[in-house]
Amino acid sequence: MGRYVVRRLVGTLPVFLFVALFTFCLLRLTPGDPAALLAGDQATTAEVEAMRLKLGLDRPIVEQLVGWAGQLASGDLGQSVFSNMPVTRLIGQRAEATAMLALVAIVMSLVFALPMGVIAAVRAGGAIDRLAMAVAVLGFSAPVFVVGFFLVYVFSLSLGWFPTQGYTPLSAGLWPCLRSLFLPGLTLALLYTSLIARVTRASLLEVLSEDYIRTANAKGVRPRVIVIAHALRNAAVPIVTVVGVGMAALLGGVVVTETVFNIPGLGRLTTDAILRRDYPVVQGLILLFSTIYVFINLLVDLSYGLIDPRVRY
Repeated sequence: MGRYVVRRLVGTLPVFLFVALFTFCLLRLTPGDPAALLAGDQATTAEVEAMRLKLGLDRPIVEQLVGWAGQLASGDLGQSVFSNMPVTRLIGQRAEATAMLALVAIVMSLVFALPMGVIAAVRAGGAIDRLAMAVAVLGFSAPVFVVGFFLVYVFSLSLGWFPTQGYTPLSAGLWPCLRSLFLPGLTLALLYTSLIARVTRASLLEVLSEDYIRTANAKGVRPRVIVIAHALRNAAVPIVTVVGVGMAALLGGVVVTETVFNIPGLGRLTTDAILRRDYPVVQGLILLFSTIYVFINLLVDLSYGLIDPRVRY
């Protein structure tokens, strides 16, 4: 197991290097001058040039890349050109909101999706199955921002049950924090609930047709025991895979969701940094998201050995 983990970690180094190089070059080749943006609309040519010298954008791209790589090797993600704060501090200030939102969305997805997929598989072809899959298709097809605005209109503006926007820190209490994240969490959860439910149904249906399931039925084993203790565990590998992919995909979903609900998280920070051409912040966030994505995939791979004893590393 230890050797496998080391091999996987070593194998991720080229991925990180490619992502860093690609992001660095792409951001500097896109239209827009951060020096002109920071200097202001009324800035003169001399003022813009002075800002460019201050930011080091007058140097060749290769020289900028070498300098940034040296900072990165020492754990320094640079300094925001817009807020003049270290990138690590900006990320630290926004990380809690995004982490809590992702956690709420994943918990909601699993709570809704697994029972939905299991019931649909057990009642395959029936009215419950068709209704569950119709809901899953609708949730998977609806854009995140449309779902978000609809939930705000119903539960915030009409019923007044939840706040319209914003985030209450965890330090203010667990319930106020969860209450502020219920609607954005539900917005994200509906998308991934649909995906997990469909995969759960398909995987469980395949397992339920196996010979050992028919043998267990013939022996008089209770259907609930068959489904939960035998079939669901053997169907868990693709379910765990799609849960891991969904967790990684949440990083993209939070950008839109945090914008709709005005949550000061990493998604909003990404949007603001891109619009401002704040290169160090964008680079730091992309590297952070890449690290999380690789780490989640590693955890998913390691979980296969716990689910299926036939898996060996």
